[in-house]
Amino acid sequence: MKILGLIGGISWVSTADYYRLINEGINTKMGGLNFSHCIIHSFNYATIKKNNDAQDWDATFSMVSDACIHLKNSGATAIVLCANTMHVIAERLENTLDIPIIHIASATAKAIQEKRIKKVGLLGTKFTMEMDFFTSKLAARDIEAIIPGEEDREFIHNTIYYELGKGLVLEGTQRRYLAIIESLVQRGADGIVLGCTEISMLVHQRDVVVPVFDTTHIHAEAAIAFSLA
Repeated sequence: MKILGLIGGISWVSTADYYRLINEGINTKMGGLNFSHCIIHSFNYATIKKNNDAQDWDATFSMVSDACIHLKNSGATAIVLCANTMHVIAERLENTLDIPIIHIASATAKAIQEKRIKKVGLLGTKFTMEMDFFTSKLAARDIEAIIPGEEDREFIHNTIYYELGKGLVLEGTQRRYLAIIESLVQRGADGIVLGCTEISMLVHQRDVVVPVFDTTHIHAEAAIAFSLA
C-alpha cells in the first residue's frame, strides 16, 4: 500500500470526509483490519481564506508547497489536495515535487466521460467556477461546463465559506442550491458537478433529476486506486 499525503483543513469538515471515505474504501477492498496508510497536514482555514480573498496564490503556494515537502519527507508517495479550489496551484505544485498530485478535476472528468455526458453544470467557489483550472480538465475530454449567473455564484461562494465550511446545513440554503441546479438543467446541463468538497452536505442524487458528480467521493476513489495500485 502506497502512503498518501493529504492536505486538509480547507475545510476541516471535508477533510474528515476524505479521511473516512479513503479508510472505508481501503477496508472494503482489502478487508480485515486494513485501512489507509496516510499522513494529514491540516491548515488553519482562516489563513487560506485570507489569501484567497486577496487572490494571493503565491502565499498559498508557499504554504502548501512546504506542507507537501514535509509530507513527502515523511514518506508520502502522492499528494491529495482535499479541496477543489486548492487545485488552482496543483500543476505548479507538481512541477516542484517529484511525487504526483492526484488531481480532483482530472478524476471528475474521467467519471463524467464514462457516463458519456458532454455538458455539465458546475458549482463551487467563484475561483472554481470562473477560473479555468477545473474547467480545462473537463474541456480536455470534450466536456462543456456551464455556471450559474453572477448573483448565484456570489451566493454559492459565500455559503461555502460561512456555512458549509463551518459544518452548517441550512434548509433555505439547500432550497436555493436546488433552484440554481434546476436552472442549469433548464440551460441544457445533463449532469451537475459538486465542485466544492462541502456541497455534498446539501445536495444529493435523490434531489436532482440528472446525474450528480460528487467530487469528494470521486477524488477519494482516485486516491484509493493510487494507494492500492
